Amino acid sequence: MGFLKPFSSQLLSVLRIMAGLLLLQHGTGKYLGIPVGPMNNASPTTMGGAAGVLELIGGVLMILGLFTRPVAFILSGMCAVAYFYAHAPRGFFPILNGGELAALYSFVFLYLASAGGGGWSLDKARGAE
Repeated sequence: MGFLKPFSSQLLSVLRIMAGLLLLQHGTGKYLGIPVGPMNNASPTTMGGAAGVLELIGGVLMILGLFTRPVAFILSGMCAVAYFYAHAPRGFFPILNGGELAALYSFVFLYLASAGGGGWSLDKARGAE
């Protein structure tokens, strides 16, 4: 697959943007009611509500590629906590305990914390990458 190597920086940015957009949905559902779901009207004083604040702010920052490394590290930890707090008690296998997304998000954000935001990021534009 060497033909994709010249596009690795752009594809890293696409991964960051898509992870940010997908995570942002969790925060907008909790605080803006879009989309309508079981977590609407979350309270920031609850664990899920606190996660919603991180999902809203972190999702936007991920989309923009601003402060990518520290934000991704925080989001990785948040997703790991979500997995072990909400999913792992239901069983060992992520596919059975409903935690495969939380686990995947955790590792994607951990990778982004290491790799940075890619070529299409505000971090790159401001010379912080």
